Amino acid sequence: MAKRDYYEVLGVSKTADDKEIKSAFRRLAKQYHPDINKDKDAPEKFKEVQEAYEVLSDPQKRKTYDQFGHAAFENNAGGSYGGGFGGFSSGFGFDDIDLSDILSGVFGNGFGFSSSSSKTTRARKGNDSLYKLNLTFMEAVYGCKKDITVDVYETCSSCDGKGGHGEATCSRCHGSGTVTEESRTMFGSFMSKTTCPECGGIGKTYKEQCSNCHGNGRVKKRKTLSVTVPAGVDTGNQIRLKEKGEAGVNGGPNGDLYVEFDVSNHQVFKRNGNDIYMELPINVIEATLGCKKEVPLMKGSIILNIPEGTQNGEKHKIKGKGVPYINSSKTGDLYIIIKVVIPTKLDKKQRELFNELSKTNLDDNNDFITKFKKFFKR
Repeated sequence: MAKRDYYEVLGVSKTADDKEIKSAFRRLAKQYHPDINKDKDAPEKFKEVQEAYEVLSDPQKRKTYDQFGHAAFENNAGGSYGGGFGGFSSGFGFDDIDLSDILSGVFGNGFGFSSSSSKTTRARKGNDSLYKLNLTFMEAVYGCKKDITVDVYETCSSCDGKGGHGEATCSRCHGSGTVTEESRTMFGSFMSKTTCPECGGIGKTYKEQCSNCHGNGRVKKRKTLSVTVPAGVDTGNQIRLKEKGEAGVNGGPNGDLYVEFDVSNHQVFKRNGNDIYMELPINVIEATLGCKKEVPLMKGSIILNIPEGTQNGEKHKIKGKGVPYINSSKTGDLYIIIKVVIPTKLDKKQRELFNELSKTNLDDNNDFITKFKKFFKR
């Protein structure tokens, strides 16, 4: 008998997404499971639903099916389903799959299914670690070297990370790391693989637990590391120290250590990206008549020419005197903001001079004052 179209079996369209396919399978699996549905054709329909879902739930198999139809899987057609529906052997060119893997993915672990322990036994990279390093403003701008002390887990040298001595193959799982258990559900009995409780999924046991790491395979150690801080870092920037994090599992590589910077503020210089801003205080006479001022920079100093008539808030740009870009020859700029300081205390002679100056009309020399007066004369 010709096979029905898999989309027709599940009652979904060819444009159905994964969620729709999964929902359809959930509904039909409950409807046709032989332990629930006693119709004589229920087992065949249940098999048909399983087969359709096994193909359409896999993106690669679905793509092949959409292109070639059933012909793509006819090399070993006519396979069987065994174990009272506890296992599912494909008759269309796929590897054997445990029905518990399909149903646990669809219905969740409420059916008592659990995946195999392959993830437990494979080598895995260790956890990454984070260290926050405080820097002064100048350390961040020009770079520096800092020693840091960190606590990390390292592979136990006494047992080479195994956790014990006197290695032997686990007698319960015979080295596989998994045991097969029977689960009884509303759908009947199912065989499922679970992590071996004897060896924890590693397939091995040890006659004696390591006294150094107490069976964990790792020990905490305090280490001092030298960190090269590149010039130009700012708060929140990070650098990575490769494989300086925690030890790997089952022979995997160490994780990485990320150093994150927290830069303190400066009382004079303010940073905006790679540019630096600073205020330069001058008195009203210097602003009026102009002057030359020595300005201290982050490194060294310059002589700044302040023209006569300088207004409060005027900005002077000093190119290339800002913060270096990280790992680059490019540098930001320095901006000097003029801050005209008005005296709050005058001695008798100063007051006489200012009173004398106030008798002189200086308003006409200021464009803003001239415009202001004209506006209110209207």
